[in-house]
Amino acid sequence: HYPIGLLFDLHASNTALPWSITVHFKNFPEKDLLHCHSKDVIEAHFMACIKEADALKHKSQVINEMQKKDHKQLWMGLQNDKFEQFWAINRKLMEYPPEDNGFRYIPFRIYQATTERPFIQKLFRPIASGGQLHTLGDLLKDVCPSAITPEDGEQKTQVMIHGIEPMLETPIQWLSEHMSYPDNFLHISIIPRPTD
Repeated sequence: HYPIGLLFDLHASNTALPWSITVHFKNFPEKDLLHCHSKDVIEAHFMACIKEADALKHKSQVINEMQKKDHKQLWMGLQNDKFEQFWAINRKLMEYPPEDNGFRYIPFRIYQATTERPFIQKLFRPIASGGQLHTLGDLLKDVCPSAITPEDGEQKTQVMIHGIEPMLETPIQWLSEHMSYPDNFLHISIIPRPTD
């Protein structure tokens, strides 16, 4: 149920490309995964994620002002790999009034390759109470301090988004606007730093 890029970041980012994937057509792991019996179920899950992200960013105001045809265009653009069709609608979900300086909260999930916990998600504002922009480092210090390397210590983890290791000084608002997945969530992987 995770985006393929996230799975690559978590499990294969240190492997050579192309990434070899084995697909099984028998013995579906019902205890581990929800079985999606139709495209409608997948669409409903995707739209639920979009709505959750919009609730965090805009109190659901943007998605609620859209018409059913806009929701369908968003899904069809994604399903058919039509970037312009998808982005024509998704652009509205990535905007905010200039006076707000950012989203209400950042829709994010942090995944750790070394834990059994599926992911970490909590409310996090992109702007600090003093008006300065929060960074990726600020988010990690607040939500997952074990991912931050102590100043005198060895860096044991690597933070990845879309196969890229962003600088911890990057504003979290910028990351949310430019590196969110199609579900409008920022999926952040924390993996052990390669030793080679």
